[in-house]
Amino acid sequence: HSSSYPCTFEWDKTRFPDPKGFLEALAKKGLSANLWFNPYVSPKAGLYPKIKPLSGSHTVWNGIVPDFTLPQTRALFKDHFMKTHLEIGVGGYKVDEVDGYDFWVWPDVATFPSGTSAEQMRQVYGNLVQNMTGSWFKEINQRTYGLVRASNAGSSNFPYVIYNDYYSHKDFITALVNSSFIGVLWTPEVRASKSAEEWVRRMQSVCFSPMAMLNAWADGTKPWSFPEVEQAVNEVASLRMQLLPYLYSTFAQYHFEGKPPFRAMNLVEGFGYKPPTVVGQLDATANPYAMSVKKDIKDQYMMGDYILVAPMFAGETSREVYLPQGKWYDFYTGELVGENQKINITPALDKIPLFVKDGGIIPMIPTRRQAPKVGDVVPLEVRDYGGAVGNFQLYDDDGVSFDYERGTYSFTRLAVAKNSVGALQGELPTLPTGKPFGYAKEIKWVFMTKTK
Repeated sequence: HSSSYPCTFEWDKTRFPDPKGFLEALAKKGLSANLWFNPYVSPKAGLYPKIKPLSGSHTVWNGIVPDFTLPQTRALFKDHFMKTHLEIGVGGYKVDEVDGYDFWVWPDVATFPSGTSAEQMRQVYGNLVQNMTGSWFKEINQRTYGLVRASNAGSSNFPYVIYNDYYSHKDFITALVNSSFIGVLWTPEVRASKSAEEWVRRMQSVCFSPMAMLNAWADGTKPWSFPEVEQAVNEVASLRMQLLPYLYSTFAQYHFEGKPPFRAMNLVEGFGYKPPTVVGQLDATANPYAMSVKKDIKDQYMMGDYILVAPMFAGETSREVYLPQGKWYDFYTGELVGENQKINITPALDKIPLFVKDGGIIPMIPTRRQAPKVGDVVPLEVRDYGGAVGNFQLYDDDGVSFDYERGTYSFTRLAVAKNSVGALQGELPTLPTGKPFGYAKEIKWVFMTKTK
């Protein structure tokens, strides 16, 4: 911005004399610009005189607060953002400062032209901005995704992931787990660490979250800032890209079936963990959460139907993992690790613990730096775990438009069955015709679990 906190939503002419050329140069490198803003309008902004009569009685960061419940307010923002952002190539937004209470934003006595109360406006403001910005991209048939500081009920259909400036690694995972109960996405980030161990463990967590986010603009930390774990950081980033078919299909499941791609263990069928008996009485004053701390499983979760993720934290060399019913296998080796039980693991620093359900089918692609583009044909490797038969619905579309809402997408059934002698083998899938399918016809099947 030419001014921020509050924002002008205008390009700074000194740093960005040619915004369109800048965005085109990024696009040639396979990058899309995501612009960071809070929705409070600076007195320096060209929008200011138009928006002022349509704003609340109080300011935030000395910026006026637009009343986005009014169609004329939304229309003014749309006109400005479309002309100066979307039409020249901006790919998305990070929406800041739409959370908080009356100490950080506007007080209960604030008024708005629409008559919406200050308290109501605080609760829905994040949703209003998400809905508004998301609709602009849909209008030009361009998919987007971004970050938002706060959201509320009904926001699961918005193309945004909730983030926070809080930086506790363990609490990050708890938030990721808990968000699944209401069907929304919450993502951790990595921006600084006190040690190489902490750095790699944080990187592993973000690579197995809704958005793999390295947010190091302030401290300058880079993936290679700790040379001793640079390779481990590279490997987990590469693994996320290899798992793109599995992840993309899991997010399609989120859209078509409503199942969150990252799920609390309590949402998993067959998760029968019984907490230990709590000794003593709950102290509602000193520690009112004592019992819930003891019985919650908040440091592991499912990524899709088949992969169980159990992150490690700095200072830990081992941890407990609770396995649901059925057999579970090590993602990396295919070896059986347990069944409907608590196990203790001591993973190496360069591996985030991952476990696959019996019959789990995991489609993967070769390591690559960026997602495939429209027209790319990518080799497909399908891993199978355990001894049970299973299947997986591999999803594909063009990756950039909303044409999937008009049927331009494909689901391809990948299945494993037993042959005449009882050995597992991959079935030849029926490949879609006239529908998007960005994979090579020849599929490489890898059976990770050795059977006798």
